[in-house]
Amino acid sequence: MSDRQEQLGQQWLEEFLKLANLPAPITTEMKETFSEASCWLTIDDSALKPDQIDSLIGTQGVALDSIQYLANSTLNLGKADDQQGAYTIELAGYRQRRQQELLEIANQAAEEVRQTSKEIEIKSLSSAERRQIHTILKESADLATYSRGQEPDRRLVVQPASLDGESA
Repeated sequence: MSDRQEQLGQQWLEEFLKLANLPAPITTEMKETFSEASCWLTIDDSALKPDQIDSLIGTQGVALDSIQYLANSTLNLGKADDQQGAYTIELAGYRQRRQQELLEIANQAAEEVRQTSKEIEIKSLSSAERRQIHTILKESADLATYSRGQEPDRRLVVQPASLDGESA
């Protein structure tokens, strides 16, 4: 991702927050998480009230996920695949905490599948979170993952690779 793309991401999010009457400075940093590079746009929450932070994050991160989806869609609109970038919006450490939780969920699921040799379903994940767990577990040759069901009840399935009847 170019410096220009990072700047555009920063400007876009600052303008978004200003229009929402929640002006806050944004810092940018390139990070790699779960083998995926992303431009992290971190909202400085020092001038925000706790209820404003809560409303920007939303229940189970839904509002923050929506803002992030909007940022990625808008900032990549009309660009060739090789010119697109990934943006992650961070606020009050939510993304870092959630990534640690997802890593723990993936490890627990892997351990359970290995012990029982049976598939398990993980519910209540956003599409981005399902993708992250797919990415975490893709290096495990003994496991396979795929998604089952339709939104809003779509679930991630982890199973022994020997049962791989469906693919991710």
